[in-house]
Amino acid sequence: MIILVHKNNIVVEIVDSVTNTLITFSEKAPTKVLFSLASKYPNRIIVWSHFENKGCIDIKVVESYFSSYNTMISNSKSTYFGDAIGYVEETPFININKKVKFPTWLMHSNCGAIYGEVLLMFRECINFKNSFSYNLNSIAKLGITNGLFCYFSPDILKRNRTQTTEELGSISELFQFVKEHFKVRWILLLFINLLIFEKKVALLSLVKSLFHKRKKFTKNIYFKTNKTSLTDYVTLSVLIPTLGRAKYLFDVLKDLSHQTLIPHEVIIIEQDDNEIIKTELDFLFSKKWPFNIIHKLIPQTGACNARNIGLKLVSSDYVFLADDDIRFNENTIKSALNFITEYSYIAITLSCLRKNDIEKYKVPIQWPSFGSGCSIVKTNAIKDVFFDMAFEHGFGEDGDFGIQIRNKGVDVIYVPSIRLNHLKAPIGGFRKSYIKEWEKQTLKPKPSPTVMLFKIKNQSIQQLRSYKTTLFIKYYKHQKEKNPYKYYKQFKSNWKLSMYWAQYLKNTNN
Repeated sequence: MIILVHKNNIVVEIVDSVTNTLITFSEKAPTKVLFSLASKYPNRIIVWSHFENKGCIDIKVVESYFSSYNTMISNSKSTYFGDAIGYVEETPFININKKVKFPTWLMHSNCGAIYGEVLLMFRECINFKNSFSYNLNSIAKLGITNGLFCYFSPDILKRNRTQTTEELGSISELFQFVKEHFKVRWILLLFINLLIFEKKVALLSLVKSLFHKRKKFTKNIYFKTNKTSLTDYVTLSVLIPTLGRAKYLFDVLKDLSHQTLIPHEVIIIEQDDNEIIKTELDFLFSKKWPFNIIHKLIPQTGACNARNIGLKLVSSDYVFLADDDIRFNENTIKSALNFITEYSYIAITLSCLRKNDIEKYKVPIQWPSFGSGCSIVKTNAIKDVFFDMAFEHGFGEDGDFGIQIRNKGVDVIYVPSIRLNHLKAPIGGFRKSYIKEWEKQTLKPKPSPTVMLFKIKNQSIQQLRSYKTTLFIKYYKHQKEKNPYKYYKQFKSNWKLSMYWAQYLKNTNN
């Protein structure tokens, strides 16, 4: 491990932690020195640290994060671009839980680490005139959608760390960063949101940002690890909620029975809200299956409730949260468990596309969402995690579940190479009409209260404000009222009503 120590944007020391010797250098700028070290030591972990944190880096903890080479970590009490980055980024990656290891591309010069050979892949994308923290954020933002796994690491600094005075970026740097890493429209939306919600007129920063081009990074960062698979020693339960899809479920069970690694058990939660409930799944009992089947017939519809019942019945090391209208090949489960155990991941979401959909990713990435019908999770990591019943018969429960497990220090990895075929059965979705209370009223909430609930529960205030702005703009062309003033008043009423019902759902389900 090579440790670069800097102060006031100047490198003051470089130490080889193995030999405990100093490394001489001629450059002074941290970004240049970092890349020089990567060129000289491509197979070493390169650590950067502010001078005030010298001696506080926990080397063993840093090494523990690099079970695979495609990793970048950082630690700081603040973020370089501040909370305003929430006006342009809607993923969970910026609303960091700093008590746990958390996926984020927000990096800081305070301290962090990356492998030399991985860092070198970004040399052509970096402008050495930018600040050190700016370039670290740029690397992470470009890399996170191409296989670089980026984390806030709460424990890489020992407890006796000092209170470092951390560098903060300027408004101009924020606009430049948005222009270089997001679609052009986001610099305008950033300007509007700062003006509306913070009364800041950032016109000069907006204009200056127009002279910067968007950065492109098209390289795929592949995994390298020295670990081996332990698949033969783990067990898997499959959890499937179902309603009115007997034919499709039968095909799912057939695919499971033909797996090269057979599941330990399949848990099926069948729902029926008729006055007299009756199973449609006679084949569960008339046919012999190579796995144990646990079948529950319940007189209540709703995927959240069904999955929560099923989660309590899981007895295996891992649980495959599956839909009842997917198909997959015979190596799917073994390949998924091989990936999980080889790289020590706890939660993965598999590619689940319809017939003519095209997979856009080529390598595993950190996933901002979570697929409640196509994911495999380690059972002991979700013992106290359940699908929030406030989302029942609505939308957002899978994304919320994903954020719950991230807040426990569990990253969600999307694996594009392991594919499921999602049939999107025509009798799927909400098979029976379920009318919410707000749908009975003349004035309708906008957005849907379950969407609003997800926002207020899991996003920052800046993310919520940005969503309000974009919804206001997008919704204008889809509604009848074209008078801007009247539309604004109507939108405020719709938004207020959505907030009311979202809070109602949150309170009544707690």
